[in-house]
Amino acid sequence: MKVKNIDDLMSEIARLSLVQKEQEAYLGNQYGLLKAKLEKPVRVANSLFSSIPGVGLVKDLVSLTKNKDGSGNSKSDWLTKTLQFGVPLVLNRTVLKNAGWVKKGLVLLASETAAGQVNQNKVGNLFSKLTDFIRPKKKKAKKKIIDGIDEVEDKVHKGLDKVDDGIQKSHDKISHGLDNLKDKID
Repeated sequence: MKVKNIDDLMSEIARLSLVQKEQEAYLGNQYGLLKAKLEKPVRVANSLFSSIPGVGLVKDLVSLTKNKDGSGNSKSDWLTKTLQFGVPLVLNRTVLKNAGWVKKGLVLLASETAAGQVNQNKVGNLFSKLTDFIRPKKKKAKKKIIDGIDEVEDKVHKGLDKVDDGIQKSHDKISHGLDNLKDKID
């Protein structure tokens, strides 16, 4: 349709807004249908996985979810969860094999708490510090750069000192001239 006047323009705008609303309703309906079709297989898979023992434990180990502990909300990564699960298991099988249940309980509680404090960031920081310590340092290049910076700083300070001296001399001359002018006026 060719728009020839303002009435044609207004009718075309009204027609296009009606078409837009129809298309939005159609797409919303199609999205709802697609979502319903996809939810059913997901529900079936979740019900199957929930009936298999141990799947929840593995899912918890690899998922990044927030959990509540004594200090509030903290993000547990896979390393923390694995250590919290693995350290007590290893201690039970090796060191605490012949220990009593009280000693096992106390040591396992302490080890799980200690493992909870370890996360990927802390381990990564430890490795980066270790590699920084082991890597050879490039002192010669840094020393040349620092020497150059020191020279530039010295020149800048000398220049600033000259500017300060010039400003002070000008200030002294102006104040001396003002004093002379006051004396002549009086």
